[in-house]
Amino acid sequence: MIRFRQAAHIALGSIGSAKLRSALTTLGIVIGIAAVVINASLGASFNQFFTDEISSVGSNFIIAYSKQPNLFFDNEYNIMKNTPGITGVSPRKSMSGELTYLSETRNVNVAGVNKDFKEIQGLQMESGSFLTDKDSNAVVLGYDLANDKFGKNISHRSTIGVAFRQEDGTVVKKSFKVKGILQNSKPTVVSEDSDYDLTVFIPISTMNEMTGKKDYGAFLAMANSPGKVREVAEEVDSRLARNFGIPEKNIEKEDSKPYTIFNQADVLEQTGKLGDALNSFLLVLALISLFVGSIGIMNIMLVTVTERTREIGIMKSVGYSSSNVLSLYLLEAVMVSLFGGVVGTAIGGVGAYIIEIALKLPPVFPLKLIEIGILISVFVGISAGLYPARKAALMNPVDALRHE
Repeated sequence: MIRFRQAAHIALGSIGSAKLRSALTTLGIVIGIAAVVINASLGASFNQFFTDEISSVGSNFIIAYSKQPNLFFDNEYNIMKNTPGITGVSPRKSMSGELTYLSETRNVNVAGVNKDFKEIQGLQMESGSFLTDKDSNAVVLGYDLANDKFGKNISHRSTIGVAFRQEDGTVVKKSFKVKGILQNSKPTVVSEDSDYDLTVFIPISTMNEMTGKKDYGAFLAMANSPGKVREVAEEVDSRLARNFGIPEKNIEKEDSKPYTIFNQADVLEQTGKLGDALNSFLLVLALISLFVGSIGIMNIMLVTVTERTREIGIMKSVGYSSSNVLSLYLLEAVMVSLFGGVVGTAIGGVGAYIIEIALKLPPVFPLKLIEIGILISVFVGISAGLYPARKAALMNPVDALRHE
């Protein structure tokens, strides 16, 4: 039996005797493995991106939206607030309004909320503090609204005016003190409403007093544990359904309810499926490239077998068995693909990092991709080299020696 060291020496000599051909063959594997590593890393990065975006909207959140006006009132608020596992609830109603500071007026989005809104949404303050249930003439401004939309920046303790235009055309105005400025935020994949940089926050009781309405557009709640978000959300759904006289058998049917509920766990599950689908698509594209590279190895090895037919005849005539010849040619294919796998994995890691930074994605490179890249390259080498190696091993030594 030929020793591995001797076989490796012979295989390296064969690879070195045709440097350009070996390099081009290796290049196909390098590109294929690099594509696999880059796309797998991008898939993991997109998954992390979706998770971060959802987490940035709030902690353990549960959101109930009304599908029609005049549906949610204080009664529904108390139902959610008293549901076991709920640690905070904020009503929310969004309206278009006008913000006046000094002599300038801007159209803005005004959100009516309560004190729990800050914690549920995970908001951070740039200056001042958030609203409390005792506030009636206080507002909190988004960062851009306070710093970029007026000729002079608005600071907390400044006096501003907020106005709403009623359906009958009348305008309701009120003066407020700026209690706080939010830190700079950013839009998320969950909802553009989570970009609060251009939003004015006022107590929802004050908003309803100004507009003459008592209903709420939605409720944002927070569960006491990430692991119980879905369970608590189901209990909220069940209690609201009973409140609106919906039979228990119809609770699961969205069309039967005048409201809709979703929670952080459900959103994470859906975006996880989206990320997995994207990851699978990217990997399929990469595997196509790798398949092309493996065909290149097979073609080159077949050419090598043809060119070295007389050499194979001499090897067999001096005592090399068919298994020795098979091992030699198979080892040569594996060495080419293994080298390509190592280089491709390194290039893929660097390439993935550059692309993720360029796309403003969180850089994610699972270390298992190194192992996967190398194992795939070895598998490709064995798969692509097996047929040419077997063809060489089955040659008749007499016919091989006669080959010109």
